[in-house]
Amino acid sequence: MFRYNPSWSERIKEAIRPTPMKRRLNNAIHRISVQMRRLDSQTNRLQSREKNLYTKCVGAIQTKDNTKASMYADECAEIRKMVLNTLKSQMALERVSLKLTRVRDFGELAYNMTSVGAIMKQIKDGIQNIMPEISMELANVNETLQSISLEVGEVTEQTIDYDVPTEESEKILKEAALVAEQKMQERFPDMPKIPSPEPDSSVQD
Repeated sequence: MFRYNPSWSERIKEAIRPTPMKRRLNNAIHRISVQMRRLDSQTNRLQSREKNLYTKCVGAIQTKDNTKASMYADECAEIRKMVLNTLKSQMALERVSLKLTRVRDFGELAYNMTSVGAIMKQIKDGIQNIMPEISMELANVNETLQSISLEVGEVTEQTIDYDVPTEESEKILKEAALVAEQKMQERFPDMPKIPSPEPDSSVQD
Protein backbone atom coordinates (compact mmCIF):
# COMPACT_ATOMS: atom_id res chain seq x y z
CA MET A 1 0.00 0.00 0.00
CA PHE A 2 2.70 2.45 0.98
CA ARG A 3 5.55 1.13 -1.14
CA TYR A 4 6.59 3.22 -4.12
CA ASN A 5 7.03 1.17 -7.29
CA PRO A 6 7.70 3.25 -10.40
CA SER A 7 6.31 1.85 -13.64
CA TRP A 8 8.58 0.79 -16.49
CA SER A 9 7.56 3.87 -18.48
CA GLU A 10 8.54 6.08 -15.52
CA ARG A 11 11.89 4.32 -15.23
CA ILE A 12 12.63 4.72 -18.94
CA LYS A 13 11.63 8.38 -18.86
CA GLU A 14 13.84 8.92 -15.82
CA ALA A 15 16.79 7.29 -17.56
CA ILE A 16 16.36 9.45 -20.66
CA ARG A 17 15.66 12.73 -18.93
CA PRO A 18 15.98 12.73 -15.13
CA THR A 19 13.38 14.76 -13.30
CA PRO A 20 14.55 18.04 -11.77
CA MET A 21 16.43 17.53 -8.54
CA LYS A 22 13.95 19.51 -6.46
CA ARG A 23 11.13 17.24 -7.55
CA ARG A 24 13.17 14.14 -6.79
CA LEU A 25 14.06 15.49 -3.36
CA ASN A 26 10.39 16.28 -2.70
CA ASN A 27 9.56 12.72 -3.65
CA ALA A 28 12.23 11.33 -1.30
CA ILE A 29 11.09 13.56 1.57
CA HIS A 30 7.49 12.47 1.03
CA ARG A 31 8.41 8.79 0.98
CA ILE A 32 10.41 9.19 4.19
CA SER A 33 7.42 10.96 5.77
CA VAL A 34 5.17 8.04 4.83
CA GLN A 35 7.55 5.56 6.45
CA MET A 36 7.73 7.71 9.58
CA ARG A 37 3.93 7.54 9.85
CA ARG A 38 4.07 3.79 9.42
CA LEU A 39 6.68 3.56 12.17
CA ASP A 40 4.49 5.66 14.43
CA SER A 41 1.51 3.37 13.79
CA GLN A 42 3.65 0.35 14.56
CA THR A 43 4.85 1.97 17.79
CA ASN A 44 1.27 2.58 18.90
CA ARG A 45 0.30 -1.02 18.16
CA LEU A 46 3.27 -2.36 20.08
CA GLN A 47 2.58 -0.02 22.98
CA SER A 48 -1.03 -1.22 23.17
CA ARG A 49 0.11 -4.84 23.14
CA GLU A 50 2.69 -4.17 25.85
CA LYS A 51 0.10 -2.43 28.04
CA ASN A 52 -2.10 -5.53 27.89
CA LEU A 53 0.79 -7.81 28.82
CA TYR A 54 1.86 -5.45 31.62
CA THR A 55 -1.64 -5.64 33.11
CA LYS A 56 -1.52 -9.43 32.95
CA CYS A 57 1.90 -9.40 34.61
CA VAL A 58 0.60 -7.30 37.51
CA GLY A 59 -2.43 -9.57 37.82
CA ALA A 60 -0.25 -12.66 37.94
CA ILE A 61 1.89 -11.12 40.69
CA GLN A 62 -1.23 -10.32 42.70
CA THR A 63 -2.40 -13.93 42.44
CA LYS A 64 1.15 -15.10 43.28
CA ASP A 65 1.55 -16.88 39.95
CA ASN A 66 5.19 -15.95 39.54
CA THR A 67 5.72 -18.28 36.58
CA LYS A 68 3.14 -16.47 34.47
CA ALA A 69 4.33 -13.12 35.78
CA SER A 70 7.86 -13.87 34.60
CA MET A 71 6.56 -14.97 31.20
CA TYR A 72 4.57 -11.74 30.75
CA ALA A 73 7.51 -9.66 31.97
CA ASP A 74 9.80 -11.27 29.39
CA GLU A 75 7.29 -10.53 26.61
CA CYS A 76 7.00 -6.92 27.79
CA ALA A 77 10.78 -6.58 27.70
CA GLU A 78 10.95 -7.87 24.11
CA ILE A 79 8.23 -5.51 22.95
CA ARG A 80 9.93 -2.57 24.66
CA LYS A 81 13.14 -3.38 22.77
CA MET A 82 11.19 -3.24 19.49
CA VAL A 83 9.55 0.04 20.46
CA LEU A 84 12.92 1.55 21.38
CA ASN A 85 14.32 0.50 17.99
CA THR A 86 11.31 2.00 16.23
CA LEU A 87 11.55 5.27 18.13
CA LYS A 88 15.26 5.56 17.37
CA SER A 89 14.47 5.11 13.68
CA GLN A 90 11.76 7.78 13.80
CA MET A 91 14.01 10.30 15.50
CA ALA A 92 16.87 9.68 13.07
CA LEU A 93 14.57 9.89 10.05
CA GLU A 94 13.35 13.28 11.27
CA ARG A 95 16.92 14.53 11.13
CA VAL A 96 17.43 13.07 7.66
CA SER A 97 14.22 14.72 6.46
CA LEU A 98 15.41 18.05 7.87
CA LYS A 99 18.73 17.70 6.03
CA LEU A 100 16.95 16.98 2.74
CA THR A 101 14.61 19.93 3.26
CA ARG A 102 17.60 22.23 3.65
CA VAL A 103 19.09 20.84 0.45
CA ARG A 104 15.82 21.44 -1.39
CA ASP A 105 15.18 24.92 -0.03
CA PHE A 106 18.69 26.34 0.29
CA GLY A 107 20.83 24.19 -1.97
CA GLU A 108 23.17 23.23 0.89
CA LEU A 109 23.86 19.85 -0.66
CA ALA A 110 27.54 19.26 0.04
CA TYR A 111 27.12 19.65 3.81
CA ASN A 112 23.63 18.27 4.35
CA MET A 113 23.97 15.18 2.14
CA THR A 114 27.19 14.13 3.87
CA SER A 115 26.76 10.81 5.72
CA VAL A 116 22.99 10.63 5.05
CA GLY A 117 23.57 7.16 3.61
CA ALA A 118 25.33 6.00 6.78
CA ILE A 119 22.34 7.11 8.86
CA MET A 120 19.81 5.57 6.48
CA LYS A 121 21.73 2.28 6.46
CA GLN A 122 21.72 2.02 10.24
CA ILE A 123 18.00 2.81 10.38
CA LYS A 124 17.27 0.26 7.65
CA ASP A 125 19.36 -2.45 9.33
CA GLY A 126 17.87 -1.69 12.75
CA ILE A 127 14.28 -2.41 11.66
CA GLN A 128 14.95 -5.07 9.03
CA ASN A 129 13.88 -7.99 11.22
CA ILE A 130 10.78 -6.39 12.74
CA MET A 131 9.53 -4.23 9.83
CA PRO A 132 11.07 -5.61 6.62
CA GLU A 133 8.73 -3.74 4.26
CA ILE A 134 9.64 -0.36 5.74
CA SER A 135 13.30 -1.33 5.69
CA MET A 136 13.06 -2.21 1.99
CA GLU A 137 11.34 1.07 1.13
CA LEU A 138 14.00 3.04 2.98
CA ALA A 139 16.63 1.15 0.99
CA ASN A 140 14.91 2.29 -2.22
CA VAL A 141 14.80 5.90 -1.01
CA ASN A 142 18.46 5.64 -0.10
CA GLU A 143 19.33 4.57 -3.65
CA THR A 144 17.56 7.65 -5.00
CA LEU A 145 19.41 9.96 -2.64
CA GLN A 146 22.73 8.34 -3.44
CA SER A 147 22.17 8.85 -7.17
CA ILE A 148 21.42 12.55 -6.55
CA SER A 149 24.65 12.90 -4.58
CA LEU A 150 26.67 11.20 -7.31
CA GLU A 151 25.17 13.39 -10.04
CA VAL A 152 25.81 16.61 -8.15
CA GLY A 153 29.30 15.46 -7.27
CA GLU A 154 30.08 14.92 -10.94
CA VAL A 155 28.69 18.32 -11.96
CA THR A 156 30.34 20.29 -9.16
CA GLU A 157 33.47 18.13 -9.00
CA GLN A 158 32.93 17.76 -5.26
CA THR A 159 33.41 14.62 -3.22
CA ILE A 160 30.32 14.00 -1.10
CA ASP A 161 30.80 11.33 1.56
CA TYR A 162 27.19 10.25 1.27
CA ASP A 163 27.40 6.81 2.87
CA VAL A 164 30.55 7.16 4.95
CA PRO A 165 30.03 7.25 8.74
CA THR A 166 31.24 10.56 10.14
CA GLU A 167 31.36 12.32 13.47
CA GLU A 168 28.13 14.09 12.52
CA SER A 169 26.31 10.88 11.62
CA GLU A 170 27.37 9.31 14.92
CA LYS A 171 26.17 12.41 16.77
CA ILE A 172 22.79 12.30 15.04
CA LEU A 173 22.31 8.62 15.84
CA LYS A 174 23.33 9.13 19.48
CA GLU A 175 20.93 12.07 19.83
CA ALA A 176 18.15 9.98 18.27
CA ALA A 177 18.86 7.18 20.76
CA LEU A 178 18.80 9.62 23.68
CA VAL A 179 15.46 11.14 22.65
CA ALA A 180 14.04 7.65 22.08
CA GLU A 181 15.07 6.56 25.58
CA GLN A 182 13.44 9.67 27.06
CA LYS A 183 10.23 8.87 25.21
CA MET A 184 10.38 5.32 26.52
CA GLN A 185 10.48 6.61 30.09
CA GLU A 186 7.46 8.79 29.37
CA ARG A 187 5.44 6.03 27.72
CA PHE A 188 6.20 2.98 29.85
CA PRO A 189 6.09 2.50 33.63
CA ASP A 190 8.80 0.59 35.44
CA MET A 191 8.26 -3.15 35.37
CA PRO A 192 6.77 -4.52 38.60
CA LYS A 193 9.09 -6.52 40.80
CA ILE A 194 8.35 -10.23 40.73
CA PRO A 195 8.82 -11.77 44.20
CA SER A 196 11.53 -14.40 44.55
CA PRO A 197 10.25 -17.95 45.11
CA GLU A 198 9.76 -18.62 48.80
CA PRO A 199 11.75 -21.55 50.23
CA ASP A 200 9.77 -24.73 50.68
CA SER A 201 9.16 -24.95 54.44
CA SER A 202 8.33 -28.65 54.11
CA VAL A 203 11.92 -29.49 53.24
CA GLN A 204 13.80 -30.58 56.35
CA ASP A 205 17.57 -30.28 56.80
